Formats: sequence, C-alpha cells, structure tokens
Amino acid sequence: MTLKRDDIHKMTMPQILRARARDHGARLALREKALGLWQRTTWQEYFDKARLTAIGLYALGFRPGDRLAIASDDSPEWYYADLGAQMLGGTGLGIYPTNPWPELQYIVRHSKSRFVVCGDQEQTDKVLDAQAQDGGLPDLEQILCVDMKGMRTYAHDGLMSFADLLDLGRRSEVEFGAEVDRLIDAGTPDDVAIIVYTSGTTGMPKGAMLSHGNMLSSASEVARIHRLDDRSYSVLCYLPLCHVAERSFSLVMQLVTGCVVSFAESVDTVVVNLREIAPLGFLGVPRIWEKMQQSIDYRVRDTTPLQRRVFETTMRLGKPIAARRLDNGGQFASLRDRLVFMALWLICLRSLQRFLGLNRVRASFCGGASISEEVLLFFWTLGVPVYQIYGMTECAGVSHSQRPGATAPGCSGPPIDCIEQKIAEDGELLLRGASCFKGYLFNEEATQETYAGGWLHTGDIVEITDTGEARVLDRKKDILITSGGKNITPSLIENALKDSPYIREAILLGDGRKFLSALIQIDLETTGKWAQAQNIQYTTYRTLAENDAVRKLIEQEVARVNERFARVENIRKFEILKKELDHDDGELTATMKVRRKAIEKKFSAEIETIYGSAA
Repeated sequence: MTLKRDDIHKMTMPQILRARARDHGARLALREKALGLWQRTTWQEYFDKARLTAIGLYALGFRPGDRLAIASDDSPEWYYADLGAQMLGGTGLGIYPTNPWPELQYIVRHSKSRFVVCGDQEQTDKVLDAQAQDGGLPDLEQILCVDMKGMRTYAHDGLMSFADLLDLGRRSEVEFGAEVDRLIDAGTPDDVAIIVYTSGTTGMPKGAMLSHGNMLSSASEVARIHRLDDRSYSVLCYLPLCHVAERSFSLVMQLVTGCVVSFAESVDTVVVNLREIAPLGFLGVPRIWEKMQQSIDYRVRDTTPLQRRVFETTMRLGKPIAARRLDNGGQFASLRDRLVFMALWLICLRSLQRFLGLNRVRASFCGGASISEEVLLFFWTLGVPVYQIYGMTECAGVSHSQRPGATAPGCSGPPIDCIEQKIAEDGELLLRGASCFKGYLFNEEATQETYAGGWLHTGDIVEITDTGEARVLDRKKDILITSGGKNITPSLIENALKDSPYIREAILLGDGRKFLSALIQIDLETTGKWAQAQNIQYTTYRTLAENDAVRKLIEQEVARVNERFARVENIRKFEILKKELDHDDGELTATMKVRRKAIEKKFSAEIETIYGSAA
C-alpha cells in the first residue's frame, strides 16, 4: 500500500517514516559530507537507525511521555534522536549549539529531560558544567554524545556514545523491538511530538508543545501550495534544527514530500554546499539573504570594469521587470519582459545564480523576521523566486505564505488553508486552526494568556491588504509612541537602515521621547573593506566604530533613509555601538533577534548621550 498525501494527516511522523521506508526504501533520503565526500543514507537505513535509536533509548529506561533534549549541530543523528524519541511516545526538544551552559541548564531542568544527546565535546562540556553548578540537572540520567573526539579521558557513569546507543539497540532487538513497534503503531496525530523553546526576547524561554498533527498540517499545506514533491523539492539543512522553521522545512517537509535532505558542513559553508548540491528548495532567514546579496556585491567589485558595467546594466534593466513581476503575482507582466529577462539571464544572471547555488531552485522562502523589500527585489531580479512566509513557533512555523498569484511586496501572503485569522481591535493578528500548538510546557497561565478568547494571540500588529495578504507592521510590544503621541513602527525604519551594506543592526529609540534616535552596529566586513579602500587604519571593531570617517559614512546612510520617511519619523541622532551585539552577552537571542530591553539597559550611557540624563 503506497503512502498517499491524504493519509498523512492521520499519521504520526514515525509512522510516515516507516511508510517511506516500506514504499521506496532503496531511494536516497539523507546526505552528509564527511572527509570531503557526501555520505548517502537511504530511506530504509534512515528508518532502521531511528528505530535502533528508539530501542536503545527504551533499553536505557526512556518511556512514553519522557523528553529527550538535543544539543547539537545539524546531522542525521539529530533526526534519529528526534524521531526515536517520538517512536516511544516521547518528545524531542532542541537546544541551540550556541547557548551557554546556563541557558542549556534552564531548558533541560525546566523540561525535566532525563536524556540529552550532545553533538560533540563542546556540547557535552556544557551539560557537565550545568550538572555541576547552580543546582545541577536533577532529572538528567544519561548523556549521549555523537562525536566522542577528545573525550577519551572522560570518566562519567552517565556518558555513552551515540554509536554505542545504536549497538545497544541492535543487542536489545529481540527483547524490546516488538514493544517499540507497538508504540509506533499506538501513536496518534494529537500526541505531542516536539517541544520548541521560544527565543526569550521578553523573559525566560517557554516550551511550546507541538503535536504531530500541528507540524504535519503546516508542512503539508506549504507543500500543497507550492506543489512540492520528491521531484520538485530537495533542501539543504543548515539552520539550527531546534528552530521550528528548519524542523518544518527539512525534517517534516521531507516526510511529507519524500525528498532528499542534505546537511551543510556548517553555517559558514552554506554557499559552498549550495553550489555542490543545487537544491530545488531553500529556506533563508533575512540575514542569510542579506549575506548572499553582499557576497555578489563583493564578487562584482573584484571583476573587470567591463564585467561590472555588464552587471550594473543587467540590474538596471532587470529591477523594473522584477517589480512588475511581483505586482503581477510572480508572473512576467508582458512578453517583452519575459524576452528581456531571458536575454539578461543568458548574459549575466545565470552565472550569478550558479555562484549562489540557487540555479535549480523551484521555490525559496524567507521567514523568521521582517526583511527589506529591496533585498527580496534583488533576488527576484536575479530570477530567484523568494516567497515571504509568516509564522511563529506556536503555529508550527508557518501560518501565511506568499505563492504564485500572491507576491505583493512587503507582504507575507494569505493564510494557509488550515489556519483561520482575524484582526483584533488594536490591530493584533489572532489565529486558530490545525497547526496551532497545544500549549506551553508546565505553564498553564501563559497558555491561557496566549489563547485568550479561544484565539492564538500572535503579538504582531498586522494589516490585511485588499488581495488578502498579511502585511506585518511590527511586534505589538515594540511599537513606539513619541511624547507627541505619534505611533512609530520601528521595523520599517530599522530595515531601511539595514539596507545599507555598512549597517549590520539598528535599534530605534524614541518611546515617550520628543524625537527618534538609533543605536547602530556597523557591519565589520563591509565597513572594513570600505575603510581599506579609503586607506583608513583600524585594528578592531571598536577602533573602526570610533573612526570619524566611519561616522560620516553612517551619517550619509542615515540621511538617505530619512529622505524616505516623514519628518516625524526621521532619526535626529544616533550612536554607533562600540561593540558587536552578542548572544553570549545577553544582547541577542539564539535566533539573533535583538533583546530590546537588555539593549536599552546595557547601553544606557549611549542613550543618555543622545537624550540627556532626563531620558
């Protein structure tokens, strides 16, 4: 019996994995690069290793309802651990590899996880530190490490290699295999499958519980909207799997479509790996798309004058075509536009697509935060269709998606079919539907607050266009109201500032104050290249940020942005931060979102310089 798309909503993720192995077990499912070569894993091997992981966990005492924490970079073992826990009626939860041990300790302790899978020595050391300090990890019983390199001298009763876990699964097949198979059969779509801890921009992270049905409903709808299957979708897994978006667009979407997932060697090698595998689909957060645009800018600067002129002419002719295409739902507005684009593609654009590794992409997506319209227009000009999506952890990652026919600039598309929406009186977007989460782990008060009135409160101020697309204005809590009573949407102005290649981050200030100002973090790489071209000497980020010529450069960029907005929305003053914002210093979340309250407290001296001590 072949797995049908309509059957997916009645199943769990381990049941779908088993069906994929049954239907086409010899097909390629996963690829991971090791020692310069791509290692292949078939669907049958994928299921077998996930099942052995489950049997090994069961032999160690993991039972239905237990939680398995995973602190690791992306790898096939991440998938095996996540699905292995689900096979037993348990849940998998991810911890960002960049999280310091206190944050890891909070998540493992709050979730009462009895088992932790670590990617390597660094992650294992964090767990051991968390065990040894500030009350430890009272529920933790077993640490499982994927890469044991450098850990030969470690003596810890609760430490086991992942390879030994698989061996334990093989040895325990006769004793526990039938019980694991029974638990796989017993799973239902309403069972909690994963727990995703929110980024904690306003407080301690909360564990959002998402069922199999939640995750599969969202991923299935995106696949249906964009007509994705194993022939039209393959993906590079590179964003942290503890983030709901990567979990949805790689692991869950793979189960839905039957496609191939390739694991990037690291975030730093994404573009190189993209060129090697040329995936059919790609998910990028705004920063990834911005860095790709910058990489083309750098490449063009190093070319000959003739090549630069060809690029500049191509972009000058191509941008109006792309703008008309976006206004026309993603289709060329005229035969002339199509023919001109084809000529530009032959002359220049195809080589740029290959340089990025996006030459085969059928559908690419941008989500995670708001992004400048100029960045998206750049990629549509290249001939790479980038569809904006909107969602949050609590709705399985995606609630709205652009699509062919709905590509209005600055919007995130209409809601997917399994989601119902309405706008509250204050403009907040409210949602309900099959992909909305089951609540926060051990936090009924927060769950009731989020589901007030039976609707999921997103916390985002949104407007719905005449065509039904959602345009996200800003976070409800981030809207600024000046002392003159003017409501300001910070993200619009901040994104305009970040359009500058010299500005990495911008934080708008002005709530309750007479005028707007900004704290600005310069982009070390691009501003450094500019400084070198100007023969400006610097040694560190700080010496570059304190340079008078750099300040004049940023003044010009701020002035350029001010021209785009009304006078009341102009930035009157700014300060360049003397250090780069950092997750370890509590200024950014693990997903690189700004913690505004922490920023205002930490950089109070800079704010006082702008507004005076009365601020």
